[in-house]
Amino acid sequence: MPLSILTPLKTLSLAAAASLLAFQAPASAQNNLEADFDSAFGTQQRAPQTFVAQYQGGFERQIAQLADGNRGRIGVYAVDLTTGKEVSVLADQRFPMASTSKVAVAATFLAGVDQGRWSLSSEYPLLTRIKSKRFSNQRANQVSSRYVSGQELIDLMISKSCNSCTDALLRVVGGPNAVNRWMRNQAGITDFELSRDIATLVRDDGEYDPADWIDPRDSATPRAMGQFLAGVYNGRWLSPRSRQVILNAMQATTTGRDRMKAALPMRANLAHKTGTLTRTASDIGYFRLDDGRTIAAAIYVTGQSPSMKVENGSRSMKLRARSSRDDRIAQITRALYNGYSSEGYRNNGRTWTNANTRTGG
Repeated sequence: MPLSILTPLKTLSLAAAASLLAFQAPASAQNNLEADFDSAFGTQQRAPQTFVAQYQGGFERQIAQLADGNRGRIGVYAVDLTTGKEVSVLADQRFPMASTSKVAVAATFLAGVDQGRWSLSSEYPLLTRIKSKRFSNQRANQVSSRYVSGQELIDLMISKSCNSCTDALLRVVGGPNAVNRWMRNQAGITDFELSRDIATLVRDDGEYDPADWIDPRDSATPRAMGQFLAGVYNGRWLSPRSRQVILNAMQATTTGRDRMKAALPMRANLAHKTGTLTRTASDIGYFRLDDGRTIAAAIYVTGQSPSMKVENGSRSMKLRARSSRDDRIAQITRALYNGYSSEGYRNNGRTWTNANTRTGG
């Protein structure tokens, strides 16, 4: 693939860029500045020249500090589904979706179920990847195996991140382009691009370092994924039953125990989907505050170690880098939980952070 379709991050350091955007922009202009900066990638790198540091409070500042891109790009988007308050850092830059794209695959299939095109009880063949050399063909070879119901495929592809289950449903809906069409035409989500099936994505993983390059393939912005989550939660595109299928599967997720899950109390009722590839980790999902508000969040972390070359040469370096990415997601999640809880305190005249509430819902 020619390098021209990738975006270099060379002239301006990521740490400097994140700092300019997060700390020097007035709160009212921050989103516009981020969008301008992101759109400039691929043509020219530029930074704002003079801005007065102004902030409404410490919440956004803390998120920006935790998402500092000194050792790799980090993107964050969160929205309070009750008040609409947003928090974002590099939310309009593209990041590798990895397995977080599986929620969009599930939504595309379930939209077809709502239309009577497919059924959750119908069975479809699993697709298992046949071993082949990286980049040896455009699409990794797969073979069909046992048949599994649509319901079970969704449950496994989200809660266990089953790749064969995902590719089975991808074939049912018509491939990556069908998911892209549904996301754009039905959900109105444009900063999303599913380019390959999961077998090919995994086989060819590591072609570029996402900490230094923005590959548009199989990528999305944190804002796009956060707004997609908000739409699913609010029932904008799916029937109540189909919406619940996705939420139940996300609440049963067992992957990424050191990411969002490690940062939240049990009563937050986390429902999420993780993603992991070379030099990148992500977690998207919902958590509930003690006053009943629900937050949708999308966190994408790349890098956090010296270089992909060094990391690939050392198993211990790989493990430390993965742990660092997981820990960064956990820190940001905890800050979001505390910050949004504090917003509730200011708005309602009391604090809910340590309130005793029942588990469930």
